[in-house]
Amino acid sequence: MKRFLTLTLAALAATLSLRAEPSRAELVTRIESCEAVLQELEAKPAKEAWARAKALLILNQFKAGLLIGVKDGYGVLMVKKPDGKWSVPALVNAGEASFGLQLGASSVESVFIITDDQVPRRLFTSRFNIGVDAKAVAGPHASEKEKTNVEILRTPLLAYTKSVGLFAGATVKAGHISRNDAANFTLYNTRYTLPELLYSDWVTPPDEVKPLMALVQRLAP
Repeated sequence: MKRFLTLTLAALAATLSLRAEPSRAELVTRIESCEAVLQELEAKPAKEAWARAKALLILNQFKAGLLIGVKDGYGVLMVKKPDGKWSVPALVNAGEASFGLQLGASSVESVFIITDDQVPRRLFTSRFNIGVDAKAVAGPHASEKEKTNVEILRTPLLAYTKSVGLFAGATVKAGHISRNDAANFTLYNTRYTLPELLYSDWVTPPDEVKPLMALVQRLAP
């Protein structure tokens, strides 16, 4: 019980820190952590999944709860342009609230290969719920010997997730992804918003985001 409470209180404290105005150095750390998430999970998707990639969503979240649960965190969104090159990574918020009997804390790292190029555009005007506004399924793994089901590959989001920690319970859930223009203004020193970051060439990638961009370009050329 003591361990559960310690983990939960620590995660709830982290929620508050995420909501504070982050420095550019902290935002760079978020980019680097998302790169680490992708490096850890990059071997899981089948090559057919990478071939279908039109966008990529990488999330680094934590989940905590006593009676009311909170999943909070951040991520990056990238899109593949018509010329085959990938955009700069745009920072996004990732949250979830759950209600019911629950206890504990855990970290959740996820990579979503997006096969529908309209999904990222939903963030232009509003946030979207994974699995509600955009259907998601567990993506095919490279270790699977059978041929990948074509219908699975047509699903808008192919999910690859790793969870570490202890969490029990949770009943009603509501997860969402939302744009984070303020963070992107700070990271890129620009007033361009999500559409320009993802679909234009108006922003010169700073050195801190180039390793992630190179990794994604190698995985899904």
